Order: sequence, then structure tokens, then C-alpha cells
Amino acid sequence: METRKPGGSMDSDDNSSGNTGSDLGQRYRHAGDLSGEPPTRPFAEISITVPWGHISGKWYGPQNVQPILGLHGWQDNAGTFDRLMPLLSPEVAFLSIDLPGHGLSSRLPDGCYYNSVDNLYVIRLIMKQYKWEKVSLVGHSMSSIICFVFAAVFPDKVDMIIGIDALKPHQRPYPSVIRTMETRLDEFLREDERNRSKNEPPSYTYDELIERVYIGTFHSVNKEHCKHLMARNIGKSEKYPDKYFFCRDRRLKFYNYAIGSQELCVEMANRITCPYLFIKAAQSSYFEDKKYYDEVLDVLVKKPNFEYLEVNGSHHVHMNDPEAIIGPVNNFIQRFGPAAAAALRQKAKEAKESKL
Repeated sequence: METRKPGGSMDSDDNSSGNTGSDLGQRYRHAGDLSGEPPTRPFAEISITVPWGHISGKWYGPQNVQPILGLHGWQDNAGTFDRLMPLLSPEVAFLSIDLPGHGLSSRLPDGCYYNSVDNLYVIRLIMKQYKWEKVSLVGHSMSSIICFVFAAVFPDKVDMIIGIDALKPHQRPYPSVIRTMETRLDEFLREDERNRSKNEPPSYTYDELIERVYIGTFHSVNKEHCKHLMARNIGKSEKYPDKYFFCRDRRLKFYNYAIGSQELCVEMANRITCPYLFIKAAQSSYFEDKKYYDEVLDVLVKKPNFEYLEVNGSHHVHMNDPEAIIGPVNNFIQRFGPAAAAALRQKAKEAKESKL
């Protein structure tokens, strides 16, 4: 594992990623690298070695304790938690990562398809790298679903989950699923070929990029906060002064989200045992017929450690209005986060030893 200190630059080449402009010294870690403003909270830029390259991330808070692992939404990056981090209790460590192909993390090799469920493997790799027996997870959108699935598949390896706005794998009518498989695969092949061409992608001015991020989130992120999602996803054009291009892997647009049937989702919900806080943004979609969401929620609310919070806001409420959720988030982490879970395990160990 490689750690880079706050304020330091990333100066290593990512030879395995296939990125255009892959010299990470030319990349941006947070919005202030473009605007000159300080980070919302000091962090250490880290790089975790994985078989296809590396996973990049931003480590906030103390580095001598286990952090909460933060996971972002589809085509976003570690900057998704930039506005939440200053409000987190200062003694809490938080590692916000870029998933493969996003932000500063390596792309998958040419010809490899992105599947949502593969991110369970990413979590396990990080746990192995840091020698964590259990993990505490915070996920937004796509990664909130990843956290749900991970906790169901590995119920004994999760201390807690906080999910933001997307609860479970979404269900679609089967004809739509088949059509999507057909079109996504064709589009993926096209983008895979473009990646191999090594040509620089289309470039834009800073303001044009902000507008594209704003439109790309369907206006879910307030325009003044789009810079936090944009910074780690762009590189400076070598062709046009004062312009930039998107560096995230364009194949991500055709991610395979298929995880399984509604019956499987219900079974997953039944298997989850860890403390679980789910936050729903009232002005956001359910992304599927609400009956599927409600069926799984009905299973979860019966669990003693499940908590449900609905707040006013859009899909990116944690970016637009982090103050609306930070109270319950800090409270939940204090009760169930890595420090609380470690203390509970130590207490159980001591009790067991006293009986011997």
C-alpha cells in the first residue's frame, strides 16, 4: 500500500490503466487543485495495489485506526463525500475511494466488462490489504446497492452500513432487461475500441464541464457543488490550452447492473444482520416500481438494528445539504462504527476469557 500526504501530488504513472493522460501527476485530487481553494477537509491521497493496477482514495482523519469505507455512485468518484467530511466527528477515520475506472483509480484492462457485483471483490481486496476482519460501509446510489449486496453475501464481515438513496438492486420488466443487454453490449464494444485508440477524448472549458456534470446528474447536484465530482474525473487537454477532458472510463456508461430477481433481493434482505441506516431523499426517484422497494424495506424494518431516515432533497442530498443528514450519521457511527464495534468485540472477548 502506498500513502501520499495531504497537499502532496501524485507523481506515479498508471501504466496498467490504459488512460489517456495516465500520468497521475497531471490529474486533480479535489476541486481546489483547479480553483486554488483548500480542500473541504485535509486528507491523505492513498493508492492501494490491486491485480490490474491500483485503487485511489482520500483518507480523512486519523490513520492509526480503521476507517469507514466510503463508496460513490455510478460515474462519480471519491469527491462525492467532500461536503460531508467536514461535518463528520473528527476522531472518525474515513476512506473515500474511487471504484475501478472512476476518478484516479485504474481502469479494468481492455476488453473487460464492468459488472456491479465485481465491486464486492474490490471491497474484499481492500479488506485483505489492510487486514480488516470486518468493514464499515457508507455508500451512495450504486454503492448503496453494493453495500446491501455485500452485507447479504458476507453478513459476518460487516460492522455497519449507511446507505444513501438507493436501497437494493433494481427490478426491470424482462423485455426491457433483454433490450438493455443488447444495446449496452454493442455500446461497450464501441467504447472499448475507442479506449484502445489512445486518442484524446473531446475537451471542454471548465464552465462547460460543470454544465455537463450538472446535466449528467439530471440536476441532482447543485451546480455550485458539481466541482467536487468533476475534479477527479478530468485531465488537462494536451491539444487545447485551458480545456479539459473526462478521464473516467467511458465503458462505465454501459455498466452491467443485473444482480438478480426480486426474490433474490428479498432473500438478501433477510440475510443482513449488521446495524443498517438507510437514508431516502424525498425528492428522488425509487428507480423501479415502488412495490419492489417497499417489499424489501418491509423485511428490513423488522430488524432491531435497522434505521430509516427520509429527508428533503435530491438524489445527491449528501452533497447539496449534508447538514440535513449529519446528525443521524454521526450518531449512528458513534454507536456502531469501527471504534464502537471494536470495543464491543473486545468486551465480548474479555467476558469469554473470564469464564474460562
